[in-house]
Amino acid sequence: MNEETPETMAAGEMPSGENASREKCPRKPSDTGRLNAETVGEAVYDAIRQCAVTLRPDFQRAVEAAREEAVPESREAGVLDRILENARIGVTDGVPICQDTGSVWVCLEVGEKLSVPGNIFSRVNDAVARAYTDGRLRMSLVRDALFDRANTGDNTPAFCELKLVPGTSATLHVLLKGGGSDNASRVVMLPPGAGANGVRKVVLDCVREKAANACPPLVIGLGVGTTFDKVAGLAKHALLREVDSPAASAEAAAFEEELLAEVNALGIGPAALGGTPTALAVHLETAPCHIAALPVAVNMGCCAMRSASVKLI
Repeated sequence: MNEETPETMAAGEMPSGENASREKCPRKPSDTGRLNAETVGEAVYDAIRQCAVTLRPDFQRAVEAAREEAVPESREAGVLDRILENARIGVTDGVPICQDTGSVWVCLEVGEKLSVPGNIFSRVNDAVARAYTDGRLRMSLVRDALFDRANTGDNTPAFCELKLVPGTSATLHVLLKGGGSDNASRVVMLPPGAGANGVRKVVLDCVREKAANACPPLVIGLGVGTTFDKVAGLAKHALLREVDSPAASAEAAAFEEELLAEVNALGIGPAALGGTPTALAVHLETAPCHIAALPVAVNMGCCAMRSASVKLI
């Protein structure tokens, strides 16, 4: 088997075997301390090629742990076995782990002391088009949500955002997001008096009504705070956090643990065929908000979790 390198992947070869399951993309961080559009574009290309055929490693470990705890020969054990088998086939054969190869969400986290050129995302759409063509991935984007539902033909545009963080590093996050899990998500503006119980009810109602369509077992991203237009971003960012990684605080960890237990008590189960787990994790991100508001967003991540984080600097 040939070894995949950044050069062979850029040339359009499908990742395969153990190299396809690397937790990080093979691109090396820049030693120049400068960001440019070319570096970002090629990192996006590599990440898409990796993510499309690879179940995110932390999520796969969580599925494996759930399978160990499942009752032997139970329905949920059988479903979890199929998820793991699908992941193995994706890696060994270099084929997508889900037929919905998703829209592409790109988040570039940049240290506040770095200089960022204004055209930093200018090569992203070209990278997406090449990755989806070279990888023989399904094209899933339409030209306009309301007035022109014709397929764009190359899975562009990508949805990009720039996030300033402390320090001098730069990290690129790429998430392939299927339609089913996004369609099962929601934003709710609660009155502040609703408090934690109100947030809990939003999550449980969303899972009860929509989880079956989101292909469980899930990772549930939960955002609370900011404003109507920003809270969904908190929930989506929460999906990037690795399963079993620490929460932002002991208080957040306790709330996540309580919610996860309540979600799994619903008994929806893997593939919505009953049993447990319905979710492998609940990840919470909170932020300040207006005194008269309590914004809440739920963004579900499906059983084909596909994201990669690449350190550029």
